[in-house]
Amino acid sequence: MKKFFLIFMMVCCFFVTGCFGSKKDNVFKDILEKYQNLKAYELTGDLEIVNNDDVYNYDVKVIYQKKDKYYVSLKNRSNNHEQIILKNEDGVYVLTPSLNKSFKFQSDWPYNNSQVYLIQSILDDITNDQEKSLVSDDNGHLFTTTVNYPNNRRLVKQTVLFDQNLNLKKVSVLDENDVSQMTMTFLTIDTNPNINNDTFDLNQIMGTEENNNTENNTNTETQTSTLEDVVYPLYIPLGTVLTSEEKIAKSDGERVIMTFEGEKPFLLVEETASIEEEFSIIPTYGEPYLLIDTVGALTDSSITWSSNGVDYYLVSDVMSQDELIDIARSVNVVPNMK
Repeated sequence: MKKFFLIFMMVCCFFVTGCFGSKKDNVFKDILEKYQNLKAYELTGDLEIVNNDDVYNYDVKVIYQKKDKYYVSLKNRSNNHEQIILKNEDGVYVLTPSLNKSFKFQSDWPYNNSQVYLIQSILDDITNDQEKSLVSDDNGHLFTTTVNYPNNRRLVKQTVLFDQNLNLKKVSVLDENDVSQMTMTFLTIDTNPNINNDTFDLNQIMGTEENNNTENNTNTETQTSTLEDVVYPLYIPLGTVLTSEEKIAKSDGERVIMTFEGEKPFLLVEETASIEEEFSIIPTYGEPYLLIDTVGALTDSSITWSSNGVDYYLVSDVMSQDELIDIARSVNVVPNMK
């Protein structure tokens, strides 16, 4: 009798598990059928990024066209500073229209890590996680999966919410304590958009954006000749101290060079940003990296970014990328300019 009971329980468990697995597979199969083979899409959404006690909010617009074309606009709501990540047949660019600059990368973006605002990346994360979980209720279908953020080890998993009609609604990226660090809320998704031929043209984008933002440039990027306050990192590795600080006059502003020495030495340079008179494309080594309130350039030994009218350059021969990012994330005090 006991033997029969054990066999019966095993069969029941197998049946229940099989049904659950089948349901999960069927739901995801339907989601793939809806999104995987799109020739194009256009979406808008809200992106929230948490940095300690600070929260940064972006208006996001994404346009995708088959054959590997992406347009991602990230506009910081606090200062209306907009940057555009563009991928076309010529390469990967980070555009800053208000400064009339574009940085060109030799990069595998967006395929080198998870991307919270790209449908393909989200589907890949679900597909690649053999241990993904699914909870379905009246609110829709909530997947939990691992993520791939090699430069931020604190980001370990994400939840992806689809409604009952399999519309993508929200993605939250969580740390090891299940605290959300990034949340992308999708407001609109058009899977049959009318895309203009100039959408992915670098010169057309910069010309259009420059004209549209002419009146707003003074608000989004302060033009100054003097740095009133030096912004110091709030996080400095143990055993490392600031040993020198040098201020140098430039033709169009100032530059401050800070040298930190000790167990984890590094150099931090801050200088006033300037608007280029003519549109310039700057070849850039590294990968585009979303750093709190801006998109910077990350290499094995350095990270470069612009924020609130100031250009930053952080470099170290001994620190890892994670350590560089920790310091850069701590340079989050909005500088006062005169």
